Amino acid sequence: MVVVDDLGPRGLRVRQPLLGRAGPGDGGQDEDERERGEGGRRQAGAHRPMLPKSYHAGRMTRPISVHKFGGTSLGSAERIVAAARLLRKAAARSPVVAVASAMGGVTDVLLAAARDAERGRLAAARRAVAAVRDRHQEAAAGISRATGKAVAFDEGLLGQLDTALAGVSMLRERTPRVTDLISSFGERLSAPLVASTLEALGTPSHAVDARAFLVTDERHGGAQCDRKRSDPRIRRALLPLAGKGVLPVVTGFVGRSPSGETTTLGRSGSDTTAALLGAALGAREVVIWTDVDGVLSADPRLVPSAHLLSRLSYREAAEMTYFGAKVLHFPAVLPAIAEAIPLVIRNSFAPAGRGTTVSSRGSERKGVRAVTSIPGLCLISLDGRGMTGVPGIAARVFSTTARLGVSVVMFSQASSEQNIALIVPESDRARTVAALLGEFRYERLTGAIDGVTARAPIAVVAAVGDGMRGTQGIAARVFDAVARAGVNVEAIAQGSSECNISFAVEEADRASAVRALHEVVTPE
Repeated sequence: MVVVDDLGPRGLRVRQPLLGRAGPGDGGQDEDERERGEGGRRQAGAHRPMLPKSYHAGRMTRPISVHKFGGTSLGSAERIVAAARLLRKAAARSPVVAVASAMGGVTDVLLAAARDAERGRLAAARRAVAAVRDRHQEAAAGISRATGKAVAFDEGLLGQLDTALAGVSMLRERTPRVTDLISSFGERLSAPLVASTLEALGTPSHAVDARAFLVTDERHGGAQCDRKRSDPRIRRALLPLAGKGVLPVVTGFVGRSPSGETTTLGRSGSDTTAALLGAALGAREVVIWTDVDGVLSADPRLVPSAHLLSRLSYREAAEMTYFGAKVLHFPAVLPAIAEAIPLVIRNSFAPAGRGTTVSSRGSERKGVRAVTSIPGLCLISLDGRGMTGVPGIAARVFSTTARLGVSVVMFSQASSEQNIALIVPESDRARTVAALLGEFRYERLTGAIDGVTARAPIAVVAAVGDGMRGTQGIAARVFDAVARAGVNVEAIAQGSSECNISFAVEEADRASAVRALHEVVTPE
């Protein structure tokens, strides 16, 4: 087996093979034992391994690219064949590792089946399993017709799924652990279909279960990957395949705990898988294939004239995601960002489009790049002349919301210190107000604080752009545009980075504010 040491995000060094070491699933020593002590020593006289063609003098001359396909991009036989053709095209340029999500909607069906089983409705759960079987069989048949090669669907996994659902039904209990196991079957079914399609088209491919190398914590439903333990495993599992010209298709979304239980990576978990693989392999890029052209300058439902943003910086993408942009779930791709690996968002239904590249370097254009917004919020205000010059008021506000687990979307404080405004989800309104009233009950009795008030529904609108930094007159243009639209601004916040100006408005004015602000966006 080839063992690889990391030299950083752009280079890999190959060591001598370790004799007597078993690979994942080969039996022998436990993986962790093999990484310690005796398992880490080279054997005397060991021969150098045959290096993959992508290596030269111990370094990769053609860095790997990671391509992840979402559920809509794998939703049918036609889409799976299209995805395989895109992978073949990419593999002609550089080695490729693919990450497969479940076929669109399958994870929801599996979770619904788990809920039915928990209620004792095993027959309904089994009907859902039959629907999943039929869908994958139809996909396999369609792939066979499209490629002219027989592609079979292996039903063996569905027996394991049926066993899990029967256990839930018998116990009338659906633990987070078994929920992760049941929801993992979507990716475990789709990855072999994608790999078989590639084989049918003439590209050597192999489906790889990510549980063989993605080690996570025990937090079911939103597990965090242990990169120190996972990265070497990823390289050992995937680099030899890539070096032989085999295109690995990895199951997204899933991992395993140290105790060997199946875990899932939470929201946008397949994006997380792709980012983790990209980081471990020093990838040239991570491409996320979806059903939209990329990141737009505004929500096209609110601004029909919104245009595609060809480049974004990591900071801009983070701001846009936080303030409502849905294309990229920023926390999911942090492993790739930590290694400065570019993320490319492309449309698998229109692959000729350039998409959006998110990297450390964004556009050099000045001014506002995009407008985003979040509806369904509440503005909570603390008012009182007695707050002026009193240290710790804001800290107590944040301590209170932290104890409740309430996310503060925006915070604003008057320079006179007589008013503090915070924006929270409207669903958290009642308990946040009650907690703040309790926290400041003494100040209310003494008159230092007049009271705690709440207004809803509120929306937050944000202007985003690295080019706003140091550009004179940006704030004036932003608020002049909003004023011309007749929109009243309830609260304002701007970070010292100057790449975001956010403000609160009545939710009824949200669309007007977004459209007005989009008029000052710098065109591509």
